Amino acid sequence: MSVIDVLVPQDTVRRLHVVVAERLARLGHDVALVGVDAPGMAPVLENILRFERTALRVRLNSLLDAVPEPKLSPGRTDAALRLDLTGGGGPFASPVLAPRFAGSPSLSEAARLLMNGHLPDVDIVLDGDRSIAHAAPMVDSRLSILRGLDDVLARVATLLVDTAHRYLAGQADGRAGVRPPAANGPTAGEMLRAYALSTVPRQVAGAVKRAVCNLHRWDVSYRFHKGRRVADSGLLAGEPWITLPDDGNRFYADPFPFEWQGRHFIFVEDFPYGDGKALISVAEVFENGTATVPRRVLEEPYHLSYPQVFAHDGEVWMLPEGGAGGNLVLYRAESFPDRWVRHSVLIPERELFDATLLDHGGRLWLFATERDGHGSASDTLVVFHAPGLHGPWTPHAANPVTIDRAAARPGGRFTRVGERIVLPLQDGTDEYGGALGLADLVELDEDKVRLTVPVPILSPEKSTYPKIHTLNSTGRLEAIDCIAPVRRGRRRRSG
Repeated sequence: MSVIDVLVPQDTVRRLHVVVAERLARLGHDVALVGVDAPGMAPVLENILRFERTALRVRLNSLLDAVPEPKLSPGRTDAALRLDLTGGGGPFASPVLAPRFAGSPSLSEAARLLMNGHLPDVDIVLDGDRSIAHAAPMVDSRLSILRGLDDVLARVATLLVDTAHRYLAGQADGRAGVRPPAANGPTAGEMLRAYALSTVPRQVAGAVKRAVCNLHRWDVSYRFHKGRRVADSGLLAGEPWITLPDDGNRFYADPFPFEWQGRHFIFVEDFPYGDGKALISVAEVFENGTATVPRRVLEEPYHLSYPQVFAHDGEVWMLPEGGAGGNLVLYRAESFPDRWVRHSVLIPERELFDATLLDHGGRLWLFATERDGHGSASDTLVVFHAPGLHGPWTPHAANPVTIDRAAARPGGRFTRVGERIVLPLQDGTDEYGGALGLADLVELDEDKVRLTVPVPILSPEKSTYPKIHTLNSTGRLEAIDCIAPVRRGRRRRSG
């Protein structure tokens, strides 16, 4: 057990500080919150966040919420490590770990970047000198600074806890020698100008778009290819795509083709407007390219998506995304394709998203993103492995493998391209569902996970193809989905 002091502004302890301390304590460390004479958050930022809570009615149990009557302790001379969460970058007894937002210790710099429409990266810096861990957090809401900062701070907590734990075990040296760029925090005037001249116009434009269009919807398209898939070429060129029509009261997304006994099916996320959650439906696709209207096959009290269907040990299984339910649940086809029964919980009490199965090296592996109670579900890659489908499933020693909005969340099945193993990965740099890249799995065992930097999928004209979200294929059938906003009130005929 190591002694860790978490240094915080003595006048304002925030939920973030308590979360970091509690997580480290659960890992077996002796942790105390130590109050320090530090200014804390800039008053202008406090006022902007207060404005969003009241005038914009942003309702959020935020990591920035003040904690009433926190328990503070004096600093300890025997502390093996200190975590500086004061935001001031002041000198403290070594060793000390502290977050940097685009090079600055000040959270105001992260806020300024968000106000100008940019996304801040985070480094964990040792003794103010070098970065030993890095993250590129996903920000789900680009129009609320409070929500955006909460997403960033959620990954600060994830990264800082993991880095501190590994540092004390002698393992945190992955970015040794990398110096983050030095940056000062912005002035009050710079922040006010950024909010007034950049954030507010984007908020107004976003409100108009939401009033006119259903922005968060997708189209599913499919085709029978002639031997050259998107994963083979990185291009959407080739045979024409056919759109799976909806009735205007729902949208379909996350298509997973599956071939069974000579017949072709596409399982999809089926999201009726107004329901607040999606379910799983299936359409049959015929050789002439026509498809049946998707019909419901699986529903839970919580949101379901990403219906990964596969055959294993003579049975047909489905492993859908059900992160809102808090468990990764495996379903078995009792009567394919229409009747599915809950078979087992593979990984309990974890918020896992888009868990993607791989059979490799004599073991089964699951790649997924995890939301650890706060922040986005699209930036923290975790891996699990097991001797067989029914477990036991073991968390990988490298978890979290990466925190990267452009290279963490799976966007479809692993695909073998010659000797390569290719994984589609979602790129949330511009927005959720904004792009998809293809990464090669180059190293995987019980100690290491290594993927290449994803290469964006390109259009037939070899320009980056925007807003593709999922890519899957099986046999001759492949499918994609893309963001496709439509005007409110528009109705589309179902095929």
